[in-house]
Amino acid sequence: MTNLVPSKIFFTRGVGRDDTMLGSFEEALRDAGIAQFNIVSVSSIFPPGAQAISREDGLKLLDPGQILFTVLARNATNELNRMVSSAIGYAIPTDRSRWGYLSEHHSFGETEKKAGFFAEQLAAEMLASTTGEQDMLFWDKDKEEYTLKDRILQTRNICSTAVVLKDGEWTTTIAAAVLII
Repeated sequence: MTNLVPSKIFFTRGVGRDDTMLGSFEEALRDAGIAQFNIVSVSSIFPPGAQAISREDGLKLLDPGQILFTVLARNATNELNRMVSSAIGYAIPTDRSRWGYLSEHHSFGETEKKAGFFAEQLAAEMLASTTGEQDMLFWDKDKEEYTLKDRILQTRNICSTAVVLKDGEWTTTIAAAVLII
């Protein structure tokens, strides 16, 4: 059996609105550009050496109906005026021969910035925990990046946030890290 280690990864997000929860999820997948695939959720490892590419470049490498491995953050509500968020954060080490982490965060009432930053922080903390150096992880406000001891981590996030606009209408947010083998 061949090892299925992804070589590329892209990030996407979407918002969907519909009279049903399932319909709003489908609309969110369409908004994110990934509705035409069979999505399989996986856990949260950023593969060693994987190259982050744009959504547009990633979609060009895929075929409709293809099984797509994703780390998927998903949230939905039909409560009028309720804010809903889904975020993916990632942290990769300077040494790209090592794996990084992806994190999912699903929340209510958080702004895009707050939910996204929280997901990014989770990923950085998970990466720091692999070396037992959680106490050495610091956020550099000026550079807007995490540092771990003397190593700078690359951390980012993608977040989708929406507010329910109509009574009874389902609103779904998704954020996804799409892994390409």
